[in-house]
Amino acid sequence: MLRIGNASGFYGDRFSAFREMLTEGPLDVLTGDYLAELTMLILAKDRLRNPELGYAKTFLRQMAECLGIAVERGVRIVVNAGGLNPPQLAKELAELAAQQGIPLRVGQVVGDDLLPRAAEFGRSGLLAANAYLGAQGIAECLRGGADVVVTGRVTDAALVVGPAIAHFDWGPQDLDALAGAVVAGHVLECGAQATGGNYAFFAEHDIAHPGFPIAELSADGSSVITKHPGTGGAVTTETVTAQLLYETGGARYAGPDVTARLDTVRLTQDGPDRVRIDGVRGEAPPPTVKVGLSRLGGWRNEVVFVLTGLDIEAKSALVQRQLTDALTDPPAELRWTLARTDHPDADTEQAAAALLHLTVRDRDAEKVGRAVGAAAVELGLASYPGFHLAALPGPGSPYGVFEPAFLDAKSVEHTAVTPDGLRIAVPPPPAVRELEPLPEPPLPEPLAPGRTRRAPLGLVAGARSGDKGGDANLGVWARSEEGWRWLAHTLTTELLRELLPETADLTVTRHLLPNLRAVNFTVEGLLGEGVAAQARFDPQAKALGEWLRARRLDIPEALL
Repeated sequence: MLRIGNASGFYGDRFSAFREMLTEGPLDVLTGDYLAELTMLILAKDRLRNPELGYAKTFLRQMAECLGIAVERGVRIVVNAGGLNPPQLAKELAELAAQQGIPLRVGQVVGDDLLPRAAEFGRSGLLAANAYLGAQGIAECLRGGADVVVTGRVTDAALVVGPAIAHFDWGPQDLDALAGAVVAGHVLECGAQATGGNYAFFAEHDIAHPGFPIAELSADGSSVITKHPGTGGAVTTETVTAQLLYETGGARYAGPDVTARLDTVRLTQDGPDRVRIDGVRGEAPPPTVKVGLSRLGGWRNEVVFVLTGLDIEAKSALVQRQLTDALTDPPAELRWTLARTDHPDADTEQAAAALLHLTVRDRDAEKVGRAVGAAAVELGLASYPGFHLAALPGPGSPYGVFEPAFLDAKSVEHTAVTPDGLRIAVPPPPAVRELEPLPEPPLPEPLAPGRTRRAPLGLVAGARSGDKGGDANLGVWARSEEGWRWLAHTLTTELLRELLPETADLTVTRHLLPNLRAVNFTVEGLLGEGVAAQARFDPQAKALGEWLRARRLDIPEALL
């Protein structure tokens, strides 16, 4: 058995988690996931200011506290904190170890940085272009004796798959084992989201300070998801289901090492805070690898008008007309959104107020900065009664754009640099398979007709949502077999569009995952050009699932 924990789900996650995971129970490997689409743009801006930056600086501060503990306990550390500059982070880490008198062997994985090949992608102004590498480079570094492995952009699950390959000596032909490790890695990658964080039924557990997840991996790729004893939160089949649905789509979950079949995943409660994952089947990976492209898209600004009391719609229409007329050279894009947060006959002023958001975007910083702010402020004594702003407008800020691209896996270098400086070229997978959607599985037997009651969907179903570039992912699961029989027949793409009107004109694809009692939706284009562009309220679609759960529909009373 290989016991792998995770102490970071994003750049900015709980700082103390590394120390907690190292001191609150036994581990063989501790991982940290720091990279997301938005993070790559943040690190690219760091690198522009200083070529020696471009890595997750938080990790170095965590290691200043915890490196000695990890080495003393024999816990190997694998992180993608190298970001856009793994060699520099490896250098800084070695210097930190020397300062503390700690013998440390550091390996690194490089080859993901494709910015020198920017012309191939037909995009100008790229700040970062990074291939999503697989797990083999991590495995080579560990085989070479690394205590710590730092990588750039690898797949999130690779942080778990790499140590498993090295420990169990899997080859590229061990597709089922690799797929099982990918699923375990996907569960771990977002930290406390697997132990009750961001969980639909949070009130059923104490999640004030959830522990971070651990995977106990076996040689066949099966695993048990758990956490250190006595830590907060919970590990149940539903907390694991929620994370499995996060940022996934159909039954084929593709990666550079293997395509994992999510429709074969079996979850079993294996005791308190223990969920067994087995049955996962794997297929050869696709012939291409994903590349994340990050660039600056332009400049944006936001003004929030507070509308209070009566005549909210008329007040909104007035100020929209006034401000639009005042802009003699308007920005390329003006987007107005009225949030009706006001309550009738409210007992506080704040509860009587609605918020009118103006978001402006343009490639010219001047057009979204002073001119917009001045036009809003100058209306202070000449507009609707009760005029005031939530905050004084500031200067415009740059926004980014993330786009995916795909390259032949054979054209991307993947290199492991061992602690001894040996550079090992990782070959592409020996066998590949074009990625094709699976036929939809048969629907379960429908629930027998009976009395229904109008109620929120969230009383009988959980949900988790997130972003993939400009698309949103929304997974919904039933809490019982009877609930699944109803959900699978009821929550169609047509009904989703009715319940979430923002999706009405977009392409929505539904995937059935019967083993998880879940339907997983992809909503194309809901997030515009991605989170960095901030084109929408809730730009990462984090709460899209909670909005759906709050919507009312006719639910069988037998389920309620």
